[in-house]
Amino acid sequence: MSDQLVTAIQIAALPVRWDKTGKLRVLMVTSRDTGRWVMPKGWLMDGKKPWHAAEIEALEEAGAVGFISHNAIGTYHYDKRLSDTDLMPCEVTLYPMVVEKLNKRWKERLQRKRHWFSPGKAATLVDEKDLSRILKMLADRAGELKIMQNLREAS
Repeated sequence: MSDQLVTAIQIAALPVRWDKTGKLRVLMVTSRDTGRWVMPKGWLMDGKKPWHAAEIEALEEAGAVGFISHNAIGTYHYDKRLSDTDLMPCEVTLYPMVVEKLNKRWKERLQRKRHWFSPGKAATLVDEKDLSRILKMLADRAGELKIMQNLREAS
């Protein structure tokens, strides 16, 4: 029998907005266990498309409401700590979300902090190399996200 662990699949939202000066910002939340800055993420949900599950995670973990893309911006990997000694490898598919508003009250508000960061600063705060790379290139793809926002506003 093999001792190899199966990689678990998760989804995450990449919540973004443009500040008053037109600069792109990324919304991050603290994890409940370590307090480090992460993207709102979770497990796939029965009967929900992956992007819809990511949208629900953004609402529950960050109070973010907006328009989420059905197209992933990338994937990253991390090891989820199950106990002091057990880790589960996870692959996370990341869906960009243009945030239209932040709720003052949300499900996990007493368990997490949230904060807007520049993509460059966000890239330095995460432990996952693949996620850091995605955040660094986010500024280059800001035009695509702006188009997504414009389409949402036009609908």
